[in-house]
Amino acid sequence: MISQLFVAVYLALFAAATPLTVRKSPVTISLSRHFNTTGSKTILEFDQARAKFLKQSAAQKGSVSASSDANVSVPVTNGMVSYTAAVDVGSPPTTFNLIVDTGSSNTWVGADPNKPYTPTSTSQDTGEHVLVLYGSGLFFGEEFIDQVSLSESLTIQQQSIGGSELTEGFSGVDGILGIGPTDLTENTTMDGGTVPTVLDNAFSLGLLDSKEIGISFEPTTTVSSTNGELTFGGIDSSKFTGDLLFVPITSTSPANEFVGIDQSVAYGSTTILSETAGIVDTGTALLLLASDAIATYQNLTGAVPDENTGLLTLTATQFASLESLFFNIGNTTFEFTPNAQLWPRSLNTAIGGNADSIYLIVGDIGSESGEGFDFINGQTWLERFYFVFDAGNSRAGFATTEFTDATTN
Repeated sequence: MISQLFVAVYLALFAAATPLTVRKSPVTISLSRHFNTTGSKTILEFDQARAKFLKQSAAQKGSVSASSDANVSVPVTNGMVSYTAAVDVGSPPTTFNLIVDTGSSNTWVGADPNKPYTPTSTSQDTGEHVLVLYGSGLFFGEEFIDQVSLSESLTIQQQSIGGSELTEGFSGVDGILGIGPTDLTENTTMDGGTVPTVLDNAFSLGLLDSKEIGISFEPTTTVSSTNGELTFGGIDSSKFTGDLLFVPITSTSPANEFVGIDQSVAYGSTTILSETAGIVDTGTALLLLASDAIATYQNLTGAVPDENTGLLTLTATQFASLESLFFNIGNTTFEFTPNAQLWPRSLNTAIGGNADSIYLIVGDIGSESGEGFDFINGQTWLERFYFVFDAGNSRAGFATTEFTDATTN
């Protein structure tokens, strides 16, 4: 197995905070959504594989040794739909399109063999290797210190970054920009320590006013579009309406290893998922709920699984009667309208579906509730709400946006 082949070279990664240059705080960068239609898996299968690996790896954390190939708590990303940021590395720079992932925290480049990491005048080879295992692939490479620019106003002069020597399970992207909890880097090195993230470094040097990241996605009906923003060191108040609600990261394992929260979900007036723990995740495409909640949802809506896409499908008559989902988070209820539950019809064929069919973005996570990982509020959910990961205070924030009630699909 590949994991067994490379675990022998599982060496210590650079573990010190690195300098960062930034002109102002907060700093906002643009995000783009891309589709990769290669491969045989459906969009639901990609998400279910990610959910399974996230849950299993978090549950194993702390119970395995650093020499075991089961110890890596970094998840696989959805191989079909990705939000990416353009990141410049080196001088002269190479621009890499990196998946923005709150479910992982290691940053690396060079997944595309036609665009490898190439040392430049700003590169320092640490001589150390890094190995990160994923649910359906891996990243293995050398760790460098280099200049990394996320925007004109956010340039890291000496940032630890992985240069790929081998990857599996990645296509159409150049790597990952990990913005999740720092502890997700634990056990990605032989010494079992953690690797400071870009957010860690910037905040520890006093270059950001707060250790938080604001995330804004927007609904889109095109295959590729620039429809998101990532704000380091604060929030962008122009991207949300009303009040910003903060709730603590859940204490329930294994969701507490990620950006996990507690919530309940109702379809209309019927509770389909009692208050339980799950995660909010930029690397998951769909809204995933526990299997028993999905069964109730299907009974109430009349939805049936579609063989080609894996998604639930409705007739036009059933969709006309579809009710809102209501997410109770903290003391606030967020309404997820019937339109928000609909996969954009103009993108049906992009996921292998029929152009005239009606598909839902609510899917089965693949396990029953009560396991401490009972939902994932993914990209399609985040396209309707503003999201803040406040790492400094171990909490998550949510607010409505101008797209919460939009009829775009």
